[in-house]
Amino acid sequence: MTVICWFRRVLRLDDHPALVAAAAAGAVVPLVILDPAEARDHPASAQRQAMALAPLDRALRAQGSRLIVRRGAPDAVLEAVARATGATQVHATEGFPFASDDGLADAARRGGAVLHLHPLADLVPRGSVRTGSGGVYKVFTPFWKAVRQVDIAPPLAAPRLSAPERWPESDAPDWPEARAAMDRGWDVMAAHIRAGEEAAHDRLEEFLTGDVAGYKADRDHPWRPEATSGLSDALAVGEISARRIWARCRGDFEQGIPGIEPFLSELCWREFARELMAESPDLGRAPWRKEWTDFPWRADNDDAEAWRRGRTGVPIVDAGMRELYATGRMHNRVRMITGSYLTKHLLTDWRVGLDWFARCLTDWDAASNAMNWQWVGGCGPDASPFFRIFNPETQAEKFDAKSRYRDHWMRPDAPGAQDFGAAIPRSWDLDLTRRAMPRISLPEGRARALTAYEEMKS
Repeated sequence: MTVICWFRRVLRLDDHPALVAAAAAGAVVPLVILDPAEARDHPASAQRQAMALAPLDRALRAQGSRLIVRRGAPDAVLEAVARATGATQVHATEGFPFASDDGLADAARRGGAVLHLHPLADLVPRGSVRTGSGGVYKVFTPFWKAVRQVDIAPPLAAPRLSAPERWPESDAPDWPEARAAMDRGWDVMAAHIRAGEEAAHDRLEEFLTGDVAGYKADRDHPWRPEATSGLSDALAVGEISARRIWARCRGDFEQGIPGIEPFLSELCWREFARELMAESPDLGRAPWRKEWTDFPWRADNDDAEAWRRGRTGVPIVDAGMRELYATGRMHNRVRMITGSYLTKHLLTDWRVGLDWFARCLTDWDAASNAMNWQWVGGCGPDASPFFRIFNPETQAEKFDAKSRYRDHWMRPDAPGAQDFGAAIPRSWDLDLTRRAMPRISLPEGRARALTAYEEMKS
């Protein structure tokens, strides 16, 4: 019997429940679908996925299999490939939190197959960790404590695959729509990406055998990228699972190895976001705290455009926005600083920032992106209070005291600034040798934000 396994943002063989089920059911056609709409809405994430295809194909060919790549709308592709292969089953991972599953079962049925959706290989199944009253946790610390008491399911080993008698046609392992959307940024960003399942496991080992002991103390320093695991993009495109990371770290955690607990708590923050989005599906579009619905955030504006282009005149903010555009990543501490500056000093709607990050992040995750923006804006669950306004200058002095991070991205002859200049659209017409003037003074921006907050409360 021929079955299809749709590698749906799970670009690995290890701990892949849909692949295990498919391998048990028959000869497997491994399928990746490159949706032009996804490339349009999330081009950096699409590039990151596209760069994972060649390593995935090599891993499959080592088993005598191969990757079938098709471009188009998922429902149309599923129907066409099922019909072409005579497959009776399609196994895939649930779309949450990245996409909807609507219409997929009908499409598979039209092609002659039955669709089987499998849960993500997250730490805990959605809805399985609840408060004593049966509700969802709204504060992270109690949720983290509860997860620590749960027996996390062990990761699944990669299965042995059998090949079908005939292979369907495949498109090239590229994503032209993503390449076009990224424009000049594709080649620049590609140099900052380590793609593939093997590379993800290597990164984890490098981190755990290297700098993990200093993780808690050093992770907030943006000039020290080696102080973090660098696995957020691999997790986002499914080159490694949360369960595999947990299993690898469990022994060190139980032995009390320094750095392991805060590292795993950050992994659990991702779970917390997914729990909340499963409970509140509009987390990315509406304030979680309903009293914030009428807060006078500004819609998209010229100040926000300057923020997107790294032209606010605040060096740590502009450095972060340059890092984001050139690499598809941004250090977590700097994400908080840039987010606070947009929503508070520039009094701009958090959804403006959410949409830009969704376009630019290689580690884009719908749930984490939504919760993090609501957190920094003060309107989400377990959020930073709105009156906690990051001062970019004091943050820079504390976490980038010698200006190594800022210089890397802001000094015109530095590598980061050169990458940014090579990646940005020509239409931006930026002169990187000229420093931008501040859009608003930091005291004035803070005072304006606090006034708006007090007026909302009253």
